[in-house]
Amino acid sequence: MRSIDLNCDMGEMPQAVADGTQESLMGFIASVNIACGGHAGDKITMRTTVEQALRRNLAIGAHPGYADRANFGRRELDLPQDAIAESVFEQVSRLSEIAAKCGAHIWHVKAHGALYNQAARDAAVAEAIASGVARWRRDVFLVGLAGSPMLDAFRRAGFAVAAEAFADRRYDPNGSLRSRKFPDALILEPAEAAAQALRIAENGSAIASDGTEIRVEAQTICIHADTPRAVKIAAAVAQCLRDAGIALRPPAPGS
Repeated sequence: MRSIDLNCDMGEMPQAVADGTQESLMGFIASVNIACGGHAGDKITMRTTVEQALRRNLAIGAHPGYADRANFGRRELDLPQDAIAESVFEQVSRLSEIAAKCGAHIWHVKAHGALYNQAARDAAVAEAIASGVARWRRDVFLVGLAGSPMLDAFRRAGFAVAAEAFADRRYDPNGSLRSRKFPDALILEPAEAAAQALRIAENGSAIASDGTEIRVEAQTICIHADTPRAVKIAAAVAQCLRDAGIALRPPAPGS
């Protein structure tokens, strides 16, 4: 049976962590990326999210971002490589300690927001992320934007990688994610997000903002927990993929 991973960035919104919304969303995915104290997250949200993921038997990953909570890690910063590496190391180590106390294993690392987007086009930023992770552990895989140079940088650093696509984000013709400053950057209709996820899973492609078809070959597809109607989007995407005979499984990263 064909399979693909469906992942979600979590542990970012304390209310959703506490009120059951986040765990409801977990019923439709295969892996989680947990905010670890940079752009969002604290000891309570990390522990609770790890415990929820364990109950759902989901693969667990770390989700470090710029320590810029006022902007949710979505504002680009001009930091030296060693500062980025140190921050990434501190964040993944923090989550790792909590996960270990819960009896959980961390399988992957995926950068968040502006850090992710900068790494997708700037090899130096991607190298800094890899350096920070390497200080912690090397037996994890790194998640990066499908078709972007960040995957090559991660490979050069000796990591296995998983190429990522997005169900709830629109693409520009060059394969980058459309900036959130544009009103059409997010895909808010569950049926449209499901159609995009299915096209990615079946054809390795997506329709860009200008209507052209672009290559998006991925092993994992992301849904953002903070996207409006995220639970409905996740449910629609999961059902659409399963109806097409595509199983939802954690990614099998490539070298």
